[in-house]
Amino acid sequence: MVDLGGTPFFCAVIIIPRLKCLLKTEPVAEEGEDAVAMLSAPETLTEEEQEELRRELTKVEEEIQTLSQVLAAKEKHLAEIKRKLGITSLQEFKQNIAKGWQDVTATNAYKKTSETLSQAGQKASAAFSSVGSVITKKLEDVKNSPTFKSFEEKVENLKSKVGGAKPAGGDFGEVLNSTANATSTMTTEPPPEQTTESP
Repeated sequence: MVDLGGTPFFCAVIIIPRLKCLLKTEPVAEEGEDAVAMLSAPETLTEEEQEELRRELTKVEEEIQTLSQVLAAKEKHLAEIKRKLGITSLQEFKQNIAKGWQDVTATNAYKKTSETLSQAGQKASAAFSSVGSVITKKLEDVKNSPTFKSFEEKVENLKSKVGGAKPAGGDFGEVLNSTANATSTMTTEPPPEQTTESP
């Protein structure tokens, strides 16, 4: 393997200019021209130009292979460092997700969307609150209306006719309590002594 020392420098000075040379664009066929004929027709190059291009092709292929080897060695070294540090794939994944989420929340689009949704939520909350207030007010108005009062009186009259008059002790809960208290006082008092009369 070749040690390239300053790999970024090597790439910037040697490889990039050669790649630019290889990436020169071919003219695009105009309308009506035979594009297939244009692509298949070899350029007329001198023997020297062809030999120079072959040498450059071989050199670029070797450089690509060398860079692939350097990259593979760097990736292996990276994996070894991560193993020694105890960094797992799951931890990396979590960090990447957290970093990605942080990047998303930092964007203007996210901030604008968040503000818009917050404002919409506040408006919806205010609308629901006002609707609730209106419903409460309407129910109070209905309850206080003469029609409802008349209906309520009729229901009370019907209830008293069906269930009878309310006991003097109050409502049902009060009657239960008083009965329970009366029962408990009766059981705690000793029974009166019975006298037997002889005939």
